Amino acid sequence: MTIAEYKQTLTMAIGNEVEAYDFYKSAAQKSKSENLKATFNELADEEMKHKKTLEAFLNNEAKQMHFQEAADYKISESVYLPVLTAEMSFADGIALAMKKEEEAMNMYNKFAEASTETAQRDMFIQLAKMEQGHKAKLEELYSNTAYTEVW
Repeated sequence: MTIAEYKQTLTMAIGNEVEAYDFYKSAAQKSKSENLKATFNELADEEMKHKKTLEAFLNNEAKQMHFQEAADYKISESVYLPVLTAEMSFADGIALAMKKEEEAMNMYNKFAEASTETAQRDMFIQLAKMEQGHKAKLEELYSNTAYTEVW
């Protein structure tokens, strides 16, 4: 990945974070569930933090980051992508958010695979871990919500 491609990729990733922020804010406004509103607003805030992190890398203001490897329960890979509605259940709202985080994680993993420079690859791997951490939290929440009969 050349420097120009790297910057273009970061710019696209920043756009994706803004798009995710807008999506979660819109989802929060449309939801009638207060719990789902709060969850979507929290996710929107996280996406804004991602945007700022990526902008720091784009502007050469950040050198590195480190995120812990999170468990991947693979729950999001086995659920369907629900359509956003005002009446959606809490479990469907979490499933929707899980799928969004899964998409972002996969995108950053692909960017890492395409990177030939170690620093770039490491940055994308860390961003994928960040998204995987969000996905893991949502998968735990989903399993506790969608599979209540287990409790």
